[in-house]
Amino acid sequence: MSFQLAKDGKALALIVTAKGASEQEAYAATELRNYLTMISGAAFDAVQQAAEGKNICVGAAARELLGSDDGLGEDGFRLKVTDEYVAIDGGKRGVIYGVYEFLEALGCRFFTPECEKVPVISCLAAEPADVRRVPVFEYRDHNYHYFRTCPRFAVKTRLNGNSANIPERFGGHNAYTWFVHTFENLVPTTVYGQEHPEYFAMYDGKRRTLDRGRTQLCLTNPEVLSIATESARRALKEHPGTRIISISQNDVTPGCQCENCLAADREEGSPAGTLLRFVNAIAEALEPEFPDVIFDTLAYNHTRPVPKITRPRHNVCVRLCSIECCFSHPFETCDDDRGVTLPDGTKSSFIHDLKQWGEYHDRLYIWDYTTCFAHYAAPFPNWRTLAPNMRSFANNHVKGVFEQANGSVRGGADFNEMRAYLIGKLLWDPWCDAEKHIREFSDFYYGAAGEYVREYIGALCDRAEKDDIHVGFNDQTETPLYDEKMLAQLDEIMGRAEEAVQGDVIRLFRVKKARMCVRWVRLKNKNMRGEEMDPQEVSSFFTDWRAYGLGRLDEWVNIETTHRALVKRVWRGVQFYDHWVAEGPELY
Repeated sequence: MSFQLAKDGKALALIVTAKGASEQEAYAATELRNYLTMISGAAFDAVQQAAEGKNICVGAAARELLGSDDGLGEDGFRLKVTDEYVAIDGGKRGVIYGVYEFLEALGCRFFTPECEKVPVISCLAAEPADVRRVPVFEYRDHNYHYFRTCPRFAVKTRLNGNSANIPERFGGHNAYTWFVHTFENLVPTTVYGQEHPEYFAMYDGKRRTLDRGRTQLCLTNPEVLSIATESARRALKEHPGTRIISISQNDVTPGCQCENCLAADREEGSPAGTLLRFVNAIAEALEPEFPDVIFDTLAYNHTRPVPKITRPRHNVCVRLCSIECCFSHPFETCDDDRGVTLPDGTKSSFIHDLKQWGEYHDRLYIWDYTTCFAHYAAPFPNWRTLAPNMRSFANNHVKGVFEQANGSVRGGADFNEMRAYLIGKLLWDPWCDAEKHIREFSDFYYGAAGEYVREYIGALCDRAEKDDIHVGFNDQTETPLYDEKMLAQLDEIMGRAEEAVQGDVIRLFRVKKARMCVRWVRLKNKNMRGEEMDPQEVSSFFTDWRAYGLGRLDEWVNIETTHRALVKRVWRGVQFYDHWVAEGPELY
């Protein structure tokens, strides 16, 4: 039998937390109260004392009914529904997730901070259930802008990583001290570059001491290790409560080419071994003082392949990066020939490295990519690869995933809201029904245009698959995927989508914003082919782009610089600037 929650505007159950409930349990109960009230139109109450009748018990109040469960960790939960009670318990985030799981079972959907589906059901009942959930990934993160600015919504999508600064009341998050490319933090060129060039990487017989992370460290120099260890110690003291600190190479390649570093690289069969010797030494030195901290590093570009000798310590995490990959085909089946070259001259594919790292290390994280960073508006054909790739991560013992996305603080146009929603679902459960989540989102967020949004995605992915077109994270728009035939087809589909929502002001706005993607690619391709530009067409695009509240079109520069690049017929605004330097007063 079902559990009766409300009938004809009257609440039939109390929401109960224990006396002295944690702030997370109290927040979970408050969220449950608010949404049940919105669904049923009945005024639910949250109390700290069970009463006669039916109760919805949250947190410690549910443990008498469920028993204790030490395997839930911070993120797992247990949800049980009988005809007599509802019980929801879990870790400090898990108890909140359990409430959202219950609400989703009642028909709620949390699509974006501004778009939630809350059904109206005056006679509300919950069907029997006994659910226990512990996520596959201990770390779940992406950097879409509104998750950083709306931590309450990030909790609803069950993120727990560094990007969304989630307060403890809402469950907290796994925060990094620093985040990535931290060699400059550890041994600053501005401090040591002039007097100690030997601390920095050698290229072509000379030490490079460029600042802002444009060099690497000489990892076999013992003085570098000593300075870096003290820098990490100081940073951890300045950031008490840190779970993870990044000890990771700068965003340049390759590593130091001095005789000692090259000898270590050759011995290990990969520069990753030389890096791990360095990171392990820091982790070992600081473990007595910071026993709960994980020391994170990268398997990125030249450090991507697994070394032959050195293994990460138990308190070291390796983040494997997919930056060289094609994202229009699943990692498992893609035949793209891009790869990382090993010291012996052979190449290594990403899926090969993923499988090797998964067998080699028991705390493997992933840094993955979900958009075109050179042209944020370019239609990115990864809709059918997100799920199989996430499953590849899970099948190879990955413990955490960061999906780098369009990080513009004003958002983007390439159905990013839907992609963010889908990524959140996959981070929680890599085996979820991705097509169902796309359908539910598109039908509600885009209304009557939802079927055309799915047709657009299907046409884009079909073309990449049929013609075996590989799409990287930083490609220009001259790829065969964006020929005029494809762009005309996508534009025609979006034209029908607009027609379907005429009179629906909100959905029409969303569809027209998404249609800007085709406009941008057409404009850029036409420009780069040397065709005569229509000043009005250019002006209209940038006027509309701003009108939709959008900012950057490119990862590294602001919209004014992208406009200038278009006029000067260059691919990206970074051609005008050193991309390590923040350009313009605001990047948006």
